[in-house]
Amino acid sequence: MAIRSGRGHTRPLRVPTRPKRGRTVTASLPLGPVLRHVGTTTATVWVQTSAPGRVRVVADGGVTAVADTFTVHGHHFAVCEVTGLEPGSATPYEVFLGEERVWPEPGSAFPPSTLRTLDPDAPTRLLYGSCRTPTGDTPEGVVRYGPDLLRATARRLAAEPVEGNLVMLLIGDQVYADEVQEPMRAFLRGRRGEDGDGPEDEVVHFDEYAELYRQAWSDPQVRWLLSTVPALMVFDDHDIRDDWNTSAAWRRTMDDRPWWRTRITSGLGAYWVYQHLGNLSPAERDKDPLWAQVRAARVDAGDEVDAFALRAYEEPESYRWSHRHDIGGVRVLMLDTRCGRALGEGDPSDGSRSILGASGHAWLDEHLTGGPDHVVVASTVPVLLPPAVHHLESWNEAVCAGAWGGWLRGPAERLRQALDLEHWGAFRYSFERLADTVGRVARGERGPAPASVLLLSGDVHFSYTAPARHRGVGEGGSRILQLVSSPLCNRLPSNFRRMARLSASAPVHLAGRIMTWLARVPSSPLRWRLSSGLYFGNTIGEVSFAGRTAQARWYHVVQGGPDALPEVHSTVDV
Repeated sequence: MAIRSGRGHTRPLRVPTRPKRGRTVTASLPLGPVLRHVGTTTATVWVQTSAPGRVRVVADGGVTAVADTFTVHGHHFAVCEVTGLEPGSATPYEVFLGEERVWPEPGSAFPPSTLRTLDPDAPTRLLYGSCRTPTGDTPEGVVRYGPDLLRATARRLAAEPVEGNLVMLLIGDQVYADEVQEPMRAFLRGRRGEDGDGPEDEVVHFDEYAELYRQAWSDPQVRWLLSTVPALMVFDDHDIRDDWNTSAAWRRTMDDRPWWRTRITSGLGAYWVYQHLGNLSPAERDKDPLWAQVRAARVDAGDEVDAFALRAYEEPESYRWSHRHDIGGVRVLMLDTRCGRALGEGDPSDGSRSILGASGHAWLDEHLTGGPDHVVVASTVPVLLPPAVHHLESWNEAVCAGAWGGWLRGPAERLRQALDLEHWGAFRYSFERLADTVGRVARGERGPAPASVLLLSGDVHFSYTAPARHRGVGEGGSRILQLVSSPLCNRLPSNFRRMARLSASAPVHLAGRIMTWLARVPSSPLRWRLSSGLYFGNTIGEVSFAGRTAQARWYHVVQGGPDALPEVHSTVDV
């Protein structure tokens, strides 16, 4: 048997060795390995281990990386940086804890896990999606939530050769901390007993987050996918709590709950450990102040992680969660649209209310430039919603700020929270600033104009395409396109689908325009429309780039059981 490397060559399949007969296996990986940040010659492997010790990643050809574990609240982790790999290669690897081989697991039906490095000259494919509730594709899970597209993608990639650069963007709601399934509820009941210190159906403590991640990422198919396809991640609200940082009023309400301080500390700390740490390049990780503290901790770094997380919540400007990656000719900007929000309650145009915060906008201005063949802005919440919803959110923000008098501010705030009016349209300053920057990039005013500026998003639990035009961008400028793929596994109930379809209708669009005009909301420099209807099934999006051309696809599972392969639902030339 043979597998293909990223350059199209074949290399022998290395048969994993098995533990010697009669030997007791004491070490294990509760989670991982997860392949995270990759470069042309480097690959980051993240693991969670059952005990402290030394982790070795051993790749074919004798390349080895070694790292000691670090401990956070009694849980053990390691980050191994494998160096000396060939550009554009796919190298099988094994993981050892001490002298014990802990990956791959004996009897795995999947191909060997591989370290996939980047080739600057190769075509690039980006998989992306959000909003996943783990069900294992059980019959009852499929009926309620639909088929799991991460599991289906694992089956697809295990059955077909992978050429060029392939990277997966997980853009929000990797876990649902506030809408847990029965296995997690059972864990909470067993941990807390009858006198719980938080909501019975929500996680609060770091230990509970650790179990939440274990249940989300330990499915064998998902685990193999994460071990062999480089993944970049960013949080959305459910990673912490629904509607996280919707407004200053929402935040005040949460701050008054006795368990919230523990919850936000645990959630952000767990996110840094499980998701964000692997987004960083070796150089970025070495500059991270918390990474230095964690590595220096003598026994357990729980206190250091908690202090960091609480400060990141109370002082959003103290840490940057957004990150940039250049993959071949594609620049990917992963945006923090949650933790860094500025939640002022004054004039919506003065910047005191912002979806990125001052430092987030400064970072985006620095990196959203021309030069690459394509620029991808990954925002968990869509920048371009169905126009009627965008108008509703802009109107609501204006009324919450007093555009129709102080007596309507309270009802408008209640409406904002009830209808989740908290996307880019509800942050006019941020929307206009991003729209202006995108327009200047598309006109070639910030470096050579890329072929496209793509806005990749999830969150809304339906998928669509929205081509856009910016005033002043002629036919020779970059193409601007919003691509949404959501959910991976959390299908909307039928009543919510009806509401979403209504929101995209022409009469509601007209009503929204009238409402924003009456609230004196300035017109947008961007004009967009939905090029097709809303699709409500579970999907994973894929964008393929070759030079200055690109094509977007959406995969879904039409029929069949838990072993069904995904099929292409729709295709758009970019």
